[in-house]
Amino acid sequence: MSIAVEALFTSALGLQAPWSVTKVELDTAKRRIDFEVACDAKKLPCPACGVSGQGVHDRIRRDRRHLDFFQFEAWLHAEVPRVDCSACGKTSLVEVPWARPGSGFTLLFEALALSLCQSLPVAQAATQLRVASKRLWRRIEHYVEIARARDVMAGIKVVGIDETSVKRGHEYVTVVHDLEAKRLLFMTPGRKHDTVADFKAEVVAHGGDPDRIEHVCMDMSAAYTKGVTEALPQAQISYDRFHVIALANEAMDAVRREEMQSRPRVVRAALGTDIKAVKGMVWSMRKNPSDWNKNQMNTMYHLQRSNLRSARAWRLKQALRDVYAQGVSGNCEATAKAALQGWISWARRCRLEPFKKLANTLKGRLPGVVRGMLDGRSNAYVEAMNGLLQQTKTAARGFRTVKNFVAIAYLRMSKLQHLPQNPLRSAVSRTHGATQYRNGRQVPYKTA
Repeated sequence: MSIAVEALFTSALGLQAPWSVTKVELDTAKRRIDFEVACDAKKLPCPACGVSGQGVHDRIRRDRRHLDFFQFEAWLHAEVPRVDCSACGKTSLVEVPWARPGSGFTLLFEALALSLCQSLPVAQAATQLRVASKRLWRRIEHYVEIARARDVMAGIKVVGIDETSVKRGHEYVTVVHDLEAKRLLFMTPGRKHDTVADFKAEVVAHGGDPDRIEHVCMDMSAAYTKGVTEALPQAQISYDRFHVIALANEAMDAVRREEMQSRPRVVRAALGTDIKAVKGMVWSMRKNPSDWNKNQMNTMYHLQRSNLRSARAWRLKQALRDVYAQGVSGNCEATAKAALQGWISWARRCRLEPFKKLANTLKGRLPGVVRGMLDGRSNAYVEAMNGLLQQTKTAARGFRTVKNFVAIAYLRMSKLQHLPQNPLRSAVSRTHGATQYRNGRQVPYKTA
């Protein structure tokens, strides 16, 4: 290999003196290219104390996977010097400019891997990069921890608090979103009231002022209500429309199940002998009338002309949806409150225990429910965040710990500003505050 080619690859790898490529080996059968990198300096600064002009004690070989060159897997091999310092008395390994200590990958390879994991399932990204997925998980945790340590949470005013299950409902995590900046702020295992206090401490740690939080949108969890009341007493609570309607659907399903079990013959007689109509009642009751197909319309026609408790339950559920629709369109607190109180009065007298329980719950949280009814912004975004979290969970399939799930959620949903940028992106498209590479090392971008 000629000296000109070695110099070419030295430049292509972004190496500067005293580092240079001394040998290039290409194995087309294995589809691999190996670069031997050497440091020709006899004296170097001490990595421990910084005193310059210290002698090289010995050299230790280190191998790192790099970005592919052409269609070949690339590796950097270097005899890394250890400096024997006369000032501090330590013998320390020099940090190479293309990789962080302890990593088997170069900085540029890790940056590409992190970028892929932001849009692809981790297992799929690992397959494309030809590495084990558990190695990518370690990189995700490392860089997310660094980026979150530098994250700023100043100016937060409106947040949404929710819970989501991990691994089929056996474990839960609490999530807090900034509903104005539309990003994930905080995620922690558990769903108790003290998770709100943990969030408050996180805001303080990241330069924010929790006393400036004006509004909290959440479900009607007693634990979260207690947590917000204690940790964020100045914030107004609104109960998310999505969760209130979900509770009404649960109450309706409870009535239907009980009636199907206690009076199956009466239900079949009311809906006709067609067993498909009886089974289809479940989805017919849950759907909006505008989405019914022909068979579902027929089922609901017979249901509404019956004296079944399920029919009353469906009418109550639909009436609550109408109350919300009127409240949002009217945007008047007094009107919305009056309409909701009317529904609560009806539900408390309906002789359906699940709806009586729901009515008492709404009555006890009436101000927050009305605020949630009028605040369409929070309702829509919290619902959207639930979907994004489920997508994140799907992308994280194969994760073994809650810690991994939390890390990938932060990576995808927190809009972190201090993550390594994809090295394949154009430098022009990178923004101020992001990360670039100079001589293989990450440095902040500077504006003119």
